[in-house]
Amino acid sequence: MKILVMGGTRFFGIHMVNELLSKGHEITIATRGKAADEYGDKVKRIFMERTDETSIKNAFSGSRYDVVIDKIAYCSNDIKYVMDNIDFDKYIHMSSTSVYDPKHINTMESEFNGISKKLVWCDRKAFSYQEIKRQAECALSQEYSDRNWIAVRYPFVIGKDDYTKRLLYYVEHTMKSVPMNIDNLDYQMGYIRSDEAGKFMAFLVDADVKGAINGSSEGTISLREIIEYVEKKTGAKAVIDKTGENAPYNGEPEYSINTEKAGTLGFQFSVLRDWIYELLDYYIQAVN
Repeated sequence: MKILVMGGTRFFGIHMVNELLSKGHEITIATRGKAADEYGDKVKRIFMERTDETSIKNAFSGSRYDVVIDKIAYCSNDIKYVMDNIDFDKYIHMSSTSVYDPKHINTMESEFNGISKKLVWCDRKAFSYQEIKRQAECALSQEYSDRNWIAVRYPFVIGKDDYTKRLLYYVEHTMKSVPMNIDNLDYQMGYIRSDEAGKFMAFLVDADVKGAINGSSEGTISLREIIEYVEKKTGAKAVIDKTGENAPYNGEPEYSINTEKAGTLGFQFSVLRDWIYELLDYYIQAVN
């Protein structure tokens, strides 16, 4: 297939592109061209400004793709610029479990529907991250319901290559006894591993499915369990204090993400507790 990937030059986008290449697809990467990538001559490249409709129109005039995978669409205008100016058969949007209000244990796709909310054409800075992601899905549901699209919803993506370093924060602060203010210490929460996040996106290229779909490793873990593991492995003692630094996952509710829909397609996610301790060991070594 001819596949256009908007983004795809870092984090789980790299895993996704490599998986697509391994399956023999013809890949074109579309970015601003400001970041180097590792693909060499394995991919074609197009440079454009994602938030500029004229730039997108000029970049893709006369081109046609079997699939567009859009990792960098955040708001409703981002959706519009692609839908109105690129010729394709299937569109895969990188959404987020942040669209759920709120997430909770066993959160299912049906709990946010882009039809049920008023669509506002907006740019990325118009609202909170959660709201602009909702508006992106509202645009798909309300203005482009006749198109073949998928909205992939992930919780926090973590892995050795996680540039956000949010999970690393807890390891490092525990090992160095730097005070942390954590407001959800005992909440069970879900995550997805970065390589698996990429592979699932690639899997959906051939999947017979439309609309929203969740992706997440199976099971949950609390921040207290993560911290206590680091303490046991290192002999360090975490300092949890309301006067400390605000921790990265503050404000998150207790939740898990239901992936039964993905399962019916034949994709089985890994079990979180089968690999997260190995990741914590990697971070511990990195801090040492």
